[in-house]
Amino acid sequence: MNIEQAADQLAELGHTTRLSIFLTLVKSGNDGLPVSNIQQSLGIPGSTLSHHISRLVRVGLLKQVREGRVLRCFAQYDEFSGLIDFLTRECCVDEQ
Repeated sequence: MNIEQAADQLAELGHTTRLSIFLTLVKSGNDGLPVSNIQQSLGIPGSTLSHHISRLVRVGLLKQVREGRVLRCFAQYDEFSGLIDFLTRECCVDEQ
């Protein structure tokens, strides 16, 4: 991960709605959630939710999979772990 990728991911998670979506999906675990469940859980209009999900997908923090008529979202834990690793990689390197 480079600094531009990290900045993009942090910018997307810096929005309260997108952070709420991501946290909802993290709580759901590896099974993910249908978009309709996320919408119901957070009380977000469908078009607004779609906009925010697409931004999280764009930076790699979410994945969407179509299952028939259901669109299911999954948190991308490897990508998120990469972000955390990037942020902590140089922790205390300049400490004397």
